[in-house]
Amino acid sequence: MSRTPPKQTGDPETTGHSWDGIEEFNNPLPRWWLWAFYATIVWGVGYTIAYPAWPGITKATAGVLGYSTRAEVASEIAGVDAANAAINARLETTDLTAIAADPALLNYATNAGAAVFRTWCAQCHGSGAAGAQAGGYPNLLDDDWLWGGDITAIHETISYGIRNEENPDARFSMMPAFGRDELLEGEEISQVVNYVMSLSGTPQDPGEVAAGAQVFADQCASCHGADGSGDRMQGAPDLTDAIWLYGGDYARLVETVHNARYGVMPAWQGRLTEAQIRAVSAYVHGLGGGEAPPAE
Repeated sequence: MSRTPPKQTGDPETTGHSWDGIEEFNNPLPRWWLWAFYATIVWGVGYTIAYPAWPGITKATAGVLGYSTRAEVASEIAGVDAANAAINARLETTDLTAIAADPALLNYATNAGAAVFRTWCAQCHGSGAAGAQAGGYPNLLDDDWLWGGDITAIHETISYGIRNEENPDARFSMMPAFGRDELLEGEEISQVVNYVMSLSGTPQDPGEVAAGAQVFADQCASCHGADGSGDRMQGAPDLTDAIWLYGGDYARLVETVHNARYGVMPAWQGRLTEAQIRAVSAYVHGLGGGEAPPAE
């Protein structure tokens, strides 16, 4: 059985709480702590008056000082834009093929283009620009280009996009859905797929290659060329280099021939400044697969 200890002379009053006979003294808080606590209350009230704080129905209170983090960021961005205005003007007016000959301009374009790429392009092409076959996003590190790999062609592709409906100058090509639209029988699709596989590797069924060659000549050569090397004017891929946008195994090629593919790239003209488009064009061109300008 618990026993309440006797009070001593000079003991402060208790809070009235008791735990197993143990009572809590009602000691006053230290003065320094109490005044510090009051000061934080005053500071907190003052802060909510001076700065944006209290949420409202449509917006928060603005604060008497009118401070805004958005305005601060906008000011910093404007400062950077002003600092880069001169070199951006140079970038916009310099011929695309001459950027590489100006080391300072090329260095700026490459670094600025890398920032643009990480912000706007990496979501599809990957942070390392290696693309993704699952989504049909091209690898920008190799030298396989659907529409051309010189800097002028890359600039045009980025500016206008591919198969989008927002820009009348978008690059456009359309492969027929040979199976879905009943243009070829299933047997013919298998034959032409085996033939295409034979152009850069080993077919699944070598016995179908000869028949597939005839199907290819009748149905595919008009775009991909008689030898399967493609046609950049039409965006028709080279089928002889073992580089595949959606995958080159038998099952994926059958799906491609049966249903066709229709990848879309947005037009960046209007979304990005001309300097940003030129910068990211220079960056992509310098990743490893960029080509020299075509001979005039």
